[in-house]
Amino acid sequence: MLNKTFTLESETGLHARPATELAKIAMKYPCDVKLIANGKTVNAKSPLMIMSAGIKQKTDVEVQCDGEKEEEAMKEIEEAFKNNFGE
Repeated sequence: MLNKTFTLESETGLHARPATELAKIAMKYPCDVKLIANGKTVNAKSPLMIMSAGIKQKTDVEVQCDGEKEEEAMKEIEEAFKNNFGE
């Protein structure tokens, strides 16, 4: 299992578009991908679950990848956070 914590820099938080982008990345990999923020743990393969966490700007988000291709998944998710999901 891999764990990394990222700080969301996007002013608009993880709303529909970036949540969908994150879920698309997570769905490409067979490993389990979870987000932990604001006291909630959610499945990162579901945009609705991601949005339900209410992740706003400057929130620390822990990402957990567990299983096959977890390293590749974490690397791509890290890039997405660094690029503010293209916003």
